[in-house]
Amino acid sequence: MQLLHAPSSLHLSFNNSRPQSEKSFLLSSVCCSSHPQRHHKPTWISYKRSVLSSITPKSASASTSAISSGTAEADVLKALSQIIDPDFGTDIVSCGFVKDLQINEALGEVSFRLELTTPACPIKDMFEQKANEVVAMLPWVKNVNVTMSAQPARPVFAGQLPAGLQTISNIIAVSSCKGGVGKSTVAVNLAYTLAGMGARVGIFDADVYGPSLPTMVSPENRLLEMNPEKRSIIPTEYLGVKLVSFGFAGQGRAIMRGPMVSGVINQLLTTTEWGELDYLVIDMPPGTGDIQLTLCQVVPLTAAVIVTTPQKLAFIDVAKGVRMFSKLKVPCVAVVENMCHFDADGKRYYPFGRGSGSQVVQQFGIPHLFDLPIRPTLSASGDSGMPEVVADPLGEIAQTFQNLGVCVVQQCAKIRQQVSTAVTYDKFIKAIRVKVPDSEEEFLLHPATVRRNDRSAQSVDEWTGEQKLQYADVPEDIEPEEIRPMGNYAVSITWPDGFSQIAPYDQLQTIERLVDVPQLTPAQA
Repeated sequence: MQLLHAPSSLHLSFNNSRPQSEKSFLLSSVCCSSHPQRHHKPTWISYKRSVLSSITPKSASASTSAISSGTAEADVLKALSQIIDPDFGTDIVSCGFVKDLQINEALGEVSFRLELTTPACPIKDMFEQKANEVVAMLPWVKNVNVTMSAQPARPVFAGQLPAGLQTISNIIAVSSCKGGVGKSTVAVNLAYTLAGMGARVGIFDADVYGPSLPTMVSPENRLLEMNPEKRSIIPTEYLGVKLVSFGFAGQGRAIMRGPMVSGVINQLLTTTEWGELDYLVIDMPPGTGDIQLTLCQVVPLTAAVIVTTPQKLAFIDVAKGVRMFSKLKVPCVAVVENMCHFDADGKRYYPFGRGSGSQVVQQFGIPHLFDLPIRPTLSASGDSGMPEVVADPLGEIAQTFQNLGVCVVQQCAKIRQQVSTAVTYDKFIKAIRVKVPDSEEEFLLHPATVRRNDRSAQSVDEWTGEQKLQYADVPEDIEPEEIRPMGNYAVSITWPDGFSQIAPYDQLQTIERLVDVPQLTPAQA
C-alpha cells in the first residue's frame, strides 16, 4: 500500500492486505472522584506528571546563588512541599515540579520555575498562587518570582509505534458503536476544549464511509498534502488543531470493502506528520468490526470516551463497544449522554426517556457521566464549521465540555502512572513487582519463573504445544535488563540473552508468587 504524491492534494492507492504531619494545601478535586457522578458544572482538577518521569521522590533541581545557604533552600522546599497534588496525594517537590531554584538571602529574593507535564493543567494558576503564598510566608522572604512552564509527557510506548505516532503523548478514542448519537460532535468539541486549555491537539476522523470532520470544521486548506521527500501526509489545521480525515483526501466518501478501509485508516493514521501532540482525539466509526479492531491494534489507545443517548436501543449498541474496549484493555474513562433533555415553558422535558447513560455507568463501572442537552446551537455549530466551544466559550455546552476535558486530562495522567509502575524489577530483593492497573493487590514474582512461563513460539511449539524452553535452560539468578509497557495489557521484558518476552497482565496474575521475601535495604543488598 503506498501513497501517491501530488503537488497540492493527496491521493490514496489501496490493496486488500490487512495491517497488524504539617498542614498541606490540598487543591480540591471534585470532578473526578472515585464515585460515579453526573456532571453539570465545571470543576478543575490537576494533572499529574509524566509516568515516564521517576516515581520516587526527587529534589528540586536547584541552581542556587553563592550567597544562599542550605538552610534557606531547605526552608523554601519545605514550604513548597505543603502544596499537594490532589489526584495522587504527593507534594509538588516530590513530583519534581520545582526547577531552577535561585535564592538571594541577603536581599530576601526567591525565584523558581514550576514545570508541569502538560500545558493543559487545569489548576496551574492555583499552583502558581499557592507557591507564591507559601514562600512569601517565610520571615526572611521579601520578593517571590514564580514562572510556569510545561515539559510534555513523553509517549509511554514510543519505541513500539510507527514513526508518525511516536511523539503523541495520549491517544483518546471517542466511540459510540452506533451512528447518529453525536459522537463526532463530542470528539470535535472535546478536542477544541483541550486545545483551549493549552494542549497541543490533533483530530483523526476514522470514519471513511461517512467522514464528518470536513463539515464540522472550516480549515483554509481543505486538502491533505504530501511531503514528497518523506512520502508522509501533512495534516491540515483549523484554529491550531491538526486535522486528518478521508474527507480531506479529495476523494469524497469511500465505497470499498472492509479490508481496504482498514488499510486506508492505517495509512492515514500512521504516515501523518502529527508532530508533538499532547492529545490525539480519534473519532471512531460506528460498530465493533474490523475497522475498530484495526485502530485498537495499530495504536495503543490511552483511554476511551463513550457517547450514548437516553434510548434503550442506544445502550444495547454502546454496551457492545464498552465490552470491546474491555477485551482490548482500553479503559473507558467517561460517558457522555447526548440529547438528554430540553427546557421549555419553565419545565424540563426528556423526549427520549432517561437512564441509558446511568445504566452504562452502573453496569460497567465507568465513574464519570456528563449530560448534553438538546440545543439548536450545538447542531448548528456542527453544520457551520465552527465548534460550539469556540463559538460560545462561556455557554452551558462549553462548560460541560470543559468539565469533560478536565476529567480526560486527569484520567490519562492516572492511567499513564499506573501503566508505568504496573510491573517493575526490585534489584534489592531480586524480584519482579506486579500491581496490575485498577487493582489494589501487589505481588512478587521470581524472574526465572516469569522467564520459564513464556508462551511464545520460541518457548513453546505452536503446533504440538511441546515445551521447547526447558527448566534448566533458565538460570536461577537471571535478572531482567529492561521492562517496558506494551499498551494497557502487557509488558515487554528484555532478558540478558537478548530475548524480548511479552508478558500479559492476565498471565502474570496466574504465575506462582513469591512469599515472605525479606525487605532488604540498599546497604544490605
